[in-house]
Amino acid sequence: MVEEKIYRAGAIGRTGGGNYGHGIHMGYQGHERIEFVSVADPDEEGRQRAKAETGAKRTYADYKEMLERESLDLVSVCPRWVDCHLEMVLACVEAGCHVYCEKPMAMRLDDADRMVSAADCGHVRIAVAHQGVYLPQTREAKRLVESGRIGTPHTVYAWGKQDHRGGGEDTMVLGTHLFNTMRFFFSEVAWMFAHVTVEGREIGPGDVRDGNEPIGPVAGDCVESYFSFQSGVSGFFRSRANSHPGDRPYGMEIAGQEGRLALWGGSPDQIFLYPYGGSAPSGPDRAWQRLNVETAPYTEGNRRAIQDL
Repeated sequence: MVEEKIYRAGAIGRTGGGNYGHGIHMGYQGHERIEFVSVADPDEEGRQRAKAETGAKRTYADYKEMLERESLDLVSVCPRWVDCHLEMVLACVEAGCHVYCEKPMAMRLDDADRMVSAADCGHVRIAVAHQGVYLPQTREAKRLVESGRIGTPHTVYAWGKQDHRGGGEDTMVLGTHLFNTMRFFFSEVAWMFAHVTVEGREIGPGDVRDGNEPIGPVAGDCVESYFSFQSGVSGFFRSRANSHPGDRPYGMEIAGQEGRLALWGGSPDQIFLYPYGGSAPSGPDRAWQRLNVETAPYTEGNRRAIQDL
């Protein structure tokens, strides 16, 4: 019998500069084939806190020293601030490590291309922390759609959080989760286009600005986009800054010939079913029904994503 490989894992955080993202350093717990070895963080207090949270054996102030000394197989690049992602990911790839990277992946498209090219040349994988598609509630929603619960799906609608970051920044920070979830349900995108405006007019070069956090250049206070999926489903995404209370909450709705399924709110455990044809509920007996499904926190999504990686 061939002995199964035990993977050595570590995490890179940056307390005060994006911290550990959405806890993606915690996704290694409970894996029989993963030994969590070390964590790096230039901040002493943050470093010790991460050590206690993960059970890391050793800590480093310099992640490059950690990569040089520990012979790791898997590394989480944790900061939610994106200004450090390119340097950190490339250092991990150069050390021969597979990477689990907080989203957004990169500040610029050419930075993302450099990461992917380096990973291909180094024969390692980069996974982005879109943990929502690994949660049991999302999997159950997909099962319901594929089982015909709402008939043949034809359209998916998604909305960003639409707070003060609405538009370009909301698209980068939260829209990526929704895009990945739409792909999970309906396959790859055949083509897409978007209309981006600021104060009601189309954006120009002078409207490019930095986000509230260092995530790269963004523009627009309203983004409306249309996706044509290879499966034949149409997709729509909207993010408008400071939307009024009547707008849909963060999440998505899937419309089928015989009903709708919705994943609303900041947590995807809020799954609702409208089991009737037509575009909107009407009448007291035709309301959205909240479904009782198995749920799990985002930390479990990270754990399952790392298992997949």
